Amino acid sequence: MYDFIKGKLVERNPGYAVVEANGIGYLLNISIHTYSQLRAEEHCILYTHLVVRDDDMLLYGFAEPGERELFRQLISVSGVGVNTARIILSSLTPQEVYTAIATGDAPLLQRVKGIGGKTAQRIIIDLKDKVSKELIPHEKSGFLHNTKKEEALSGLIILGFPKMLADKALSKIIESEGTGLTVEQLIKQALKVL
Repeated sequence: MYDFIKGKLVERNPGYAVVEANGIGYLLNISIHTYSQLRAEEHCILYTHLVVRDDDMLLYGFAEPGERELFRQLISVSGVGVNTARIILSSLTPQEVYTAIATGDAPLLQRVKGIGGKTAQRIIIDLKDKVSKELIPHEKSGFLHNTKKEEALSGLIILGFPKMLADKALSKIIESEGTGLTVEQLIKQALKVL
């Protein structure tokens, strides 16, 4: 229903943030990872996920679209609810979660409070196919859920290039050139390589 909320950060703490947009204050449940990304910025954008229950509506906010996607994948696993997914993303970085799933590292997931052996195995089995090793973000190259990269990738796919080939080309460009390029520059450089 809501894709993102952009506005003034009124309040932030490790459990939630309040963002004012057009005179309305939205209370968003956040992870520690998102909390650390927000810092004390006056204006922010949080990518949202709405959970509707019989007696309640909860809005979850994420600093990066990639973290929101990981959250959605986690809650798709039987036995993993929204609170458990938020605890996972508060205890581990999205990079660590992706790596644990891709490599089958159940002990790393079991370090999270409330995650037992069976749940860790279920997460790995259910999500391993969805998380390919090539799509694991690399912290050293600085494009963890890089929205510029995602936009450039979408543009290249629309132009008819295969997703994996375009993704590899963009990754190489970002690794060599850095993250300062615009979406247009990324696409132009990728077109030279493809």
